[in-house]
Amino acid sequence: MRDPTVGERLDGFALTELLARSGMASIFKAVDVSTGRTVVLKVPHVQYESDVVFFERFRREDEEGQRLHHPNVVEVLPTPEKSRMYMVMEHVEGRSLRAMLGRQPLPTAQALDLARQICGALAYLHGEGVLHRDLKPENVLVTPAGQVKLIDFGIAVFASKRRMTWGALSNAMGTPDYMAPEQIRGRRGDPRTDVYAVGTILYEMLTAHLPYESANPRALLKAKVDEEPRPPSYHVPGFDPKLEALLLRAVARDPRDRYASAALLLHDLEHPESVQPLDPATGLGSRRGGRPSRRVVLPALAAAALAAVGALVWLSARHSPPADRSAPAARGR
Repeated sequence: MRDPTVGERLDGFALTELLARSGMASIFKAVDVSTGRTVVLKVPHVQYESDVVFFERFRREDEEGQRLHHPNVVEVLPTPEKSRMYMVMEHVEGRSLRAMLGRQPLPTAQALDLARQICGALAYLHGEGVLHRDLKPENVLVTPAGQVKLIDFGIAVFASKRRMTWGALSNAMGTPDYMAPEQIRGRRGDPRTDVYAVGTILYEMLTAHLPYESANPRALLKAKVDEEPRPPSYHVPGFDPKLEALLLRAVARDPRDRYASAALLLHDLEHPESVQPLDPATGLGSRRGGRPSRRVVLPALAAAALAAVGALVWLSARHSPPADRSAPAARGR
């Protein structure tokens, strides 16, 4: 057995174009010869055919994908008879969000619309027990009409099937620029991990930059774990303070500081006027579903501790017995 090529047939599908090739699979545009429908085939490379773990994970991606139905999630189509391992999906006319991004920010209205659609899809997926875990501009397709389609659930975690998922091999799989700090630490993550990714994507759409930028992957990962993200206004002077508060909450390093769910982030994206800007003095803003950031809590605790120490010193001085006034005179003789 060998890898298929353009011009060949795979069962009832004629392969017409190679759309992409990764380390694990090739993506073909194809035609269902029985119906004439244009589809997309994801075909793993032949060396993975005998890999039991890969086979089970790929089968699960196919199986779980077929039960997901949402206007912003690519459809995985049932295929009864297969001569080898592959997956059939709907063909989406459009381009990736990556192809839309450049050196200039996208118009705010367009960026917010795309982010709302992504969040709507994530809210649905999380409700179905699915974590995407590799959300990035390359995995977001946009049709000419502006409709979003999320693709590639290759490292997704399916809560309904815990024995073996893509996460069984490595919890830290993902794309560094969009990985949440907890993924870098090797944790499987939860819905807030996907919130971090969509927050990073929206940040990029609105600023043409990322919250953390480094040509060195190791330095990038370390910064994401140890340092605070740059505020959008660092890149775009005069950036809307309400949107800045929203973005900084979405990409907070500590998951407890983030939006607790994609649904909560979606609410603020639909009503950005209701988001409270960060207070310059305290850093506090809208915190529905989250908690005050460590950037706020730790300085506040330090200030409280200093105040407490000062109070103790003052009380101690106030209630101390009077000093022996005769001692200095005795030493002076």
